[in-house]
Amino acid sequence: MGAETPVDLWRSAVAADPARPFVTAYDHDTGGRVELSFATVDNWVAKTANMLVDGLGAEPGDRVALALPPHWQSLVWLLACFSTGAVAVLGGPGEVPEGDIAVADPARVAAALDTGAREVVGTSLHPLGAPMADCPPAALDYTVEVRGYGDRFPGAAVDPDSPALAGAPAGPEERTGAQLAGTARRRLAEWGLTSADRVAMITSARDSLAVLGSDLSLLLGPVAGALPLVLIPDGESTTLQARLGMERATAIAGARPGTPAIAESLKPLT
Repeated sequence: MGAETPVDLWRSAVAADPARPFVTAYDHDTGGRVELSFATVDNWVAKTANMLVDGLGAEPGDRVALALPPHWQSLVWLLACFSTGAVAVLGGPGEVPEGDIAVADPARVAAALDTGAREVVGTSLHPLGAPMADCPPAALDYTVEVRGYGDRFPGAAVDPDSPALAGAPAGPEERTGAQLAGTARRRLAEWGLTSADRVAMITSARDSLAVLGSDLSLLLGPVAGALPLVLIPDGESTTLQARLGMERATAIAGARPGTPAIAESLKPLT
């Protein structure tokens, strides 16, 4: 068996149980909750990958700058990049990294238009995928455009030895798909996660995708085990504890040290 890539991990996870929840996300502004199954996210990934290739002209090795916070749509974009052989380029908080294509939240879409990217995509990050309230004419509105693309992505196999991740938090060293997938497998084992686990990630609206780890292992580790993710905003301890209990979380990442809501029974992922 050849080296795995992140998209191999994803396809295996979807095939294991398409109807199982993959990501449950709480909106930072409204507190609204949305739950998406592996099958639903895979549909978004396929549409986004088709949009990248057919709509934005992405080719393997093209750099896709992701100026996005932790959000279910951000996970979709990462998986779509891995599916097409594009390099996901991550910036730090508030940054817009340089790339051939830029994808930005509403606060950064104007700055993305100044980066020189040949295509700029804005996304509302609405919990249910609503359009942007005010998309600049020179940018594409992701959730408007993506719905017209196919539900299956028939892309060619991705070279596991080609770069797949660059920029912060990866630093100057690019990581290949094989490196990301191999690390994900190792981290899954080191954390002692099993099919019974449900991983909670505590996030801030100001966070960059750096919170997923320098190797994206906080995303790809659970994907390697076909485990559900729960994105919960950092906040008041009682609310956090209630959400962790309601979601039946068994492992946790991103919590501030000393957070009283973190029970000893939760596995810490660092």
